[in-house]
Amino acid sequence: MGRAGMMLWALAAAACLAGVSGDEFSVLRSPQSVVFRDGRWPIPGERIPDIAALSMGFSVEEDLSWPGLAVGDIFHRPRATVLVTVKGVDKLAMPKDGISYPVENAVPFSLDSVANAIHTLFSEETPVVLQLAPSEERVYMVGKANSVFEDLSVTLRQLRNRLFQDNSVLSSIPLNSLSRKNEVDLLFLSELQVLHDISSLLSRHKHLAKDHSPDLYSLELAGLEEIGKRYGEDSQQFKDASQILADSLQKFADEMYNLYGGNAVVEVVTAKTFDTPLVRKSRSILQTAESTSYNLGYSYNFNYAVVFNIILWLMIGLALAVIVISYNLWNMDPGYDSIIYRMTNQKIRMD
Repeated sequence: MGRAGMMLWALAAAACLAGVSGDEFSVLRSPQSVVFRDGRWPIPGERIPDIAALSMGFSVEEDLSWPGLAVGDIFHRPRATVLVTVKGVDKLAMPKDGISYPVENAVPFSLDSVANAIHTLFSEETPVVLQLAPSEERVYMVGKANSVFEDLSVTLRQLRNRLFQDNSVLSSIPLNSLSRKNEVDLLFLSELQVLHDISSLLSRHKHLAKDHSPDLYSLELAGLEEIGKRYGEDSQQFKDASQILADSLQKFADEMYNLYGGNAVVEVVTAKTFDTPLVRKSRSILQTAESTSYNLGYSYNFNYAVVFNIILWLMIGLALAVIVISYNLWNMDPGYDSIIYRMTNQKIRMD
């Protein structure tokens, strides 16, 4: 093969791999009922919430043709799903060998659809749902999470104060090149403190890990990304922070897995950068409807066809029942079919 052929082959390979970045989706711990196949099948970034939903036994709106997740035991689903998103790095050297898949077109995502499915199916049992981004002071707790994690530090001021308490992670984690006096380093360490506190607070309520309702934990860590911006990705601080984070995530995964009796899925998504920012749109109830020049129809979800058919055939059945009953009443012989007429007629004859 000549030099021109080699260049064409390299360009073709680069074109095939253009959509697959170095970002990864890793499964640190999973029960036997959830089967992840070993392979390098790329995962579309926007389908990561669907993978979490399918692993918990929930249905999704659009079929997922990804061979990495096999059909497991449908009668024994995991009691918890823990998904940790790490920004600023495409791969972490985890202490234990897990299963990793490349992420294709990493875009911001949320597990709101999975949380809504849990609320809908297990509303009476009040499961634990926790979505937390410490660096952005964004927290979402529903159900029993409000009582379990009421002492969890969620604001930056609370996280800073928590770090300098006696039982903080500063006494157990080797800082190496990191400093306690740098704000960026403290932000990174505070996220590690959150991981420790979540497993510690949950260990005080072990009975919640044995109920029938599934729990959901979604954490977003951006401290490593800030360290990369502050010191550079080739710095010793970034290397030490990456190793500390990998060890802390593996320890956190083992603790959560053991708290749920080996029936929990712990996943980590590492993304160097996201393609587009995630914007949560909100609409005020006082906001007026925006006028548009297009005659657009209403958007319907996948339940519309089911509800439409139920109402349609129920109304047709009721209409046919009314027609049949009315026809028989109209053609009924009062002297032969009506028990009221016969009883009244006998009473008149006796008198």
